[in-house]
Amino acid sequence: MVEPETFTFLTDLGQNNRKVWMDEHRAERDDAMRNFTGIATTLHDYAHLFDYLVADARSKPKQSFTRFFQEPRDRIGSGLFKADVDVFANAGHPAEDFGYYLHLEPGNCYAGAALFQPSKMALARMRARLIGDPEALQDILADPEFKTDFPDGLVTRRKLSALPDGVLGSDPAALYLKMVGFGCRKDVPDALLIEDDVIDLLIEIFRAARPLVRCFD
Repeated sequence: MVEPETFTFLTDLGQNNRKVWMDEHRAERDDAMRNFTGIATTLHDYAHLFDYLVADARSKPKQSFTRFFQEPRDRIGSGLFKADVDVFANAGHPAEDFGYYLHLEPGNCYAGAALFQPSKMALARMRARLIGDPEALQDILADPEFKTDFPDGLVTRRKLSALPDGVLGSDPAALYLKMVGFGCRKDVPDALLIEDDVIDLLIEIFRAARPLVRCFD
């Protein structure tokens, strides 16, 4: 699934996060991107085993993973590049629709379902869904099987310091309305991801995460 050289490249990038270094290692970068494309293709090829909507969607593997370069307005930390990558399996666009993902970061790999970086319109739809029917999400998070598979519950990569305008702290969904995108995740050891049969584990994780995707599709 993941080539060992891909993990090596991501580790080296994290330690040498400079344009000069990246320019000198274009071949390794291109090999890693080919690996990400292959992973995206594999996830789509097996999607019929965890979500028929993804399986029926048009496959766009070269557009199904995050890029290394960080735009100034979206930059996290001081590095010019991201040293981690998300590979998606979506029925729609990763910035518009909830879907499944594999996060690749040496020593911190995980998989699940999410819409972590929604567009403004997608974020508005998420909030409207939460406000209109907060019980739907609460039922998913309270399900014993979901709690077992995803003990951290919902996770986010960006949280507001205050609630959106017009939302009261007493709103049942207030906690999640402060999240700018969210999802669920389950850790996957790096060593397993270089094995061909790790796809079986990912299918199990995606099946368990499917209720979250369905809640927002």
